[in-house]
Amino acid sequence: METTKRVAIQGIKASFHEEAAYKFFGRDIETVECNSFKETCDKLEKNEADFVVMAIENSIAGSLLPNYTLIRDFGFSVVGEVYLAIQLHLMALPGVKFEDIKVVTSHPIAIRQCIDFFYDYPHIKIVESNDTAACAKRIQQEQLTDTMAIANNLAAELYGLNILERRVESNKKNYTRFLILKKDKTDEGKKINKASICFQVGHKAGSLATVLNIFAEQEVSLTKIQSMPVLGKRNEYYFYVDLEWPSTEKYDKAIRKALKYTSNFNILGEYQKNDKV
Repeated sequence: METTKRVAIQGIKASFHEEAAYKFFGRDIETVECNSFKETCDKLEKNEADFVVMAIENSIAGSLLPNYTLIRDFGFSVVGEVYLAIQLHLMALPGVKFEDIKVVTSHPIAIRQCIDFFYDYPHIKIVESNDTAACAKRIQQEQLTDTMAIANNLAAELYGLNILERRVESNKKNYTRFLILKKDKTDEGKKINKASICFQVGHKAGSLATVLNIFAEQEVSLTKIQSMPVLGKRNEYYFYVDLEWPSTEKYDKAIRKALKYTSNFNILGEYQKNDKV
């Protein structure tokens, strides 16, 4: 009998992280609520979770740089990815009308993504909080009749709130990409066609270009490249790169060649591309 997968998420039930976990694993999982991304990694490290679902980039807010460092420092393996369309709704207690609202509350990034909507309602006070779903939960717990939350459908369902206005995000094509992390690299039995790697290069002019050309020669596409300073070392950078390829043979060849021109080379994970929003 297969045991229920325990998936650590940043935030509480009905947060976007839980929605992403459901999209990747299905509903038959146990989500482990955590207050921070560091805590999700601690849970995985201590075997109190089997997987972590971790946001890595948002199409509006950009990359979550500290999360790259966490993945590298903990040495976890990236075993999958999932893209989630970020759809934001305004929700309040049943019976509360829009004209009763004096306060709106949500995560700062969610607020920023809906700011255009609130230009027309300058009397509504905007209050930042640490989690979209936690705002919905608080409205239910404290029976706040003058407050609405910006959150997802899942939060409205779980905390018994009414949606007053759907899709208030300014950019309707907004998505977040999440990575699925596991303690050890295991074969998930799926065909791999994408990888996340990280490395450093020397200070010589053109040293990064040399590495990038190796991938180009083998028809390996770079879908993302992100640089991050090495802590405490001036002018030294880690490069985080996502790769896709038509042929595993060519990918293997490119990796072997790239090793000669890089230092601290690390394959963070090889997995199946999963970019349907």
